[in-house]
Amino acid sequence: MLKVYSPHDLHLIREIPFSKTKEIERSLERAEKLFKDKKNHIPAWKRIEVLEKVVEIMESKRTFLAKLAAEEGGKPLVDSIVEVDRAINGVKIAISYSGVMSGEQIPMGQTMSSQNRLAFTIREPIGVVVSISAFNHPLNLIIHQTVTAIAAGCPVIIKPALTTPLSCIEFMHILKEAGLEDGWCQYIICDNENAEKLATDPRVSFLNFIGSAKVGWYLRSKLSPGTRIALEHGGVAPVIVEPDANLNELIPAITKGGFYHAGQVCVSVQRVFVHKDIAKEVAEKLASAAKKLVVGDPLSMDTEVGPLITTSVVDRVQSWVDEAIGEGAKLLTGGKKLSDSYYEPTVLLNPSNNSKVSKEEVFGPIICIYEYDDVDKAIRIANSLSVSFQASVFTKNIDNALKAASEINASAVMINDHTAFRVDWMPFGGSESSGIGVGGIPYAMKEMTQEKLIVIKSSKI
Repeated sequence: MLKVYSPHDLHLIREIPFSKTKEIERSLERAEKLFKDKKNHIPAWKRIEVLEKVVEIMESKRTFLAKLAAEEGGKPLVDSIVEVDRAINGVKIAISYSGVMSGEQIPMGQTMSSQNRLAFTIREPIGVVVSISAFNHPLNLIIHQTVTAIAAGCPVIIKPALTTPLSCIEFMHILKEAGLEDGWCQYIICDNENAEKLATDPRVSFLNFIGSAKVGWYLRSKLSPGTRIALEHGGVAPVIVEPDANLNELIPAITKGGFYHAGQVCVSVQRVFVHKDIAKEVAEKLASAAKKLVVGDPLSMDTEVGPLITTSVVDRVQSWVDEAIGEGAKLLTGGKKLSDSYYEPTVLLNPSNNSKVSKEEVFGPIICIYEYDDVDKAIRIANSLSVSFQASVFTKNIDNALKAASEINASAVMINDHTAFRVDWMPFGGSESSGIGVGGIPYAMKEMTQEKLIVIKSSKI
């Protein structure tokens, strides 16, 4: 049995039976059979009808879904409500793009051999989709990894994070209530060994993975020939702060971007490079803002920073902070465990570039500030890691903003906003070791379809 514990006080929320190998095999068989039976695919109008009903049900359960996500994942309720609203909007986005996922006309007649022909492409569902999810957005990630497949016409099997499976299971009930035909969206609760078997099965046409780089790239190496993949890993998000930055906008943005969900977001602010002329002021104001954050029970509407997902993560964060301080970082605020589940929002000044907090994703409430006097050098340091996800630059000078946006190694650069900004219709995904493929509702839907070329030859054309 899987035991799901509250990260807040470690009480047992629920026990869930693990899916057996036989059940996983049946799920794959069922999904493959549904996809191969093309005459009985769910038509687009019916998929839209089901998803419209999903929206209605989710809106009626908004508070319940938010409390469930907060309890199992530890994200403060005020932020979990936003997550539920995002999830509902994500379904609406999928509906809106369902009718415009189309191919294109291919010009013919450009050569003698292509005369008397009409050519165009259509988009078809790619096949069976397997999605493996992460804990930090227990409902919204599930939406991104299942509704996209449903809208694209693919049967999908979802494996939620074992620390936060309850929101996923509840969403499966919502899909059933909305009238989705059996088998088109199934969930699996399994260990890593069976998850690997699921992901690498030759019947899988598309693997959508959100989680650690180590696991994601390993799974990619084991995929069956022809299986496409989208990997979303983390980053060590850099921010460049020019001397003319508006501090009244900068401080609240960086505070939110670094400490939202206790830093447990793949694009959380982590490395902040500040020009030496304002570094002291920025450091002091950021430390002051961090001290004022309300840390506590995620189910309280007053809480701004909740627990880390497991006690082992708390211990790891503590060891990384201790290492950084031992290697020369100045502790401006925080720096210690509040309990087995909670860690203080922490600001470090000038950690060594060799410390783990400077090289690896913390996934905890830690912001590092580095002074610089040469922005080119700051950008070189920001680019020195193998990760490439979201970044940001704060400046009033458009030339400096565009220079940084051009030169920072990132898949997205925010100007005068924090690195964790996201809306669900924009492209989202890392490159280099941070991932492959593009997320965001319409982009994921496109990844889950494939183009088919049709050429008509006729003397009448």
